[in-house]
Amino acid sequence: MTESPRIVIADPVDPAALRLLAGGPCTVIDASTDPGGLPTQIRAAWGLVVRSRTKVTDALLSQAPALRVVARAGVGVDNVDLAAANFRKVRVVNAPTAATTSVAELTVTLGLLLVRDLFGAIQSTKGGDWKRGMHGAELYGKTVGLVGYGRIGREVARRLKAFGASVLAFDPLLPRSPDDTPLVPLEELLARSEVVSLHAALTPENRHLLNTERLSQMRRGAYVINVARGALIDEEALLVALNSGQVAGAALDVFETEPPTRTSLLAHPKVIATPHLGAATPEAQHRAGVQVAEELLRLLRGEEPLYLVNPEVPARP
Repeated sequence: MTESPRIVIADPVDPAALRLLAGGPCTVIDASTDPGGLPTQIRAAWGLVVRSRTKVTDALLSQAPALRVVARAGVGVDNVDLAAANFRKVRVVNAPTAATTSVAELTVTLGLLLVRDLFGAIQSTKGGDWKRGMHGAELYGKTVGLVGYGRIGREVARRLKAFGASVLAFDPLLPRSPDDTPLVPLEELLARSEVVSLHAALTPENRHLLNTERLSQMRRGAYVINVARGALIDEEALLVALNSGQVAGAALDVFETEPPTRTSLLAHPKVIATPHLGAATPEAQHRAGVQVAEELLRLLRGEEPLYLVNPEVPARP
């Protein structure tokens, strides 16, 4: 009897995903509690499910000669060596819509905290102070620039407009705006925006997109939000801009190195730091797990996936 295809779960996923896969024509191996044993578990694997903990390197792929698909239960695939996957003809799928709402809501939350200068007020009040008086400003009437205008950027814009903010966007991949948000050059966005929020995927070309030069192009006293990828910002340049007052405050959910090592940035009084939790809601994780499980079931049925990251890799038996 031919053994059914093996799908190895490398990182914890929502139980609904496991239930879906268990009902499919496959054998599910949950290796999420034993990361050290993964190389052994994937030797005969047809599919591999990961979140962000597992790094799918060429060395790992070399130990899985039967592997046909890597399913990333999340949006970003920077923990997957796509060049190695392409070379080994391994298809990669993800769940690009799973965290859209959660990340958009976090973005707006961080923007409100920054503009109203609430983080310091919360800390001081909890510490026993009672500092009243003028504190921060309204989001209403402010111009917010979104760098990257994909699914998450558009959801952020929709929420910001409900607050009465004006929204600009920059996205070199879009030939025209999909809605009524103006698409403008990056230099114009930086010059006009009172809040700049990053929603771009990280590529070799946009690493340190916000560097010393571009931070200097921003309106003096503007705010920066990054819920995308840490390396989009040159953290040393950001620290200099915060100290000079060029940037009035920054809210960072992501960092160049995670956990972050620049303690001077974390300790800065004008920095709100969170531990990469944009997608860390039960709703987002449920959607991510279910979406990749459905993708794997489509592939097992011989259908094309909806969210194929590397379409240059064709299907194979």
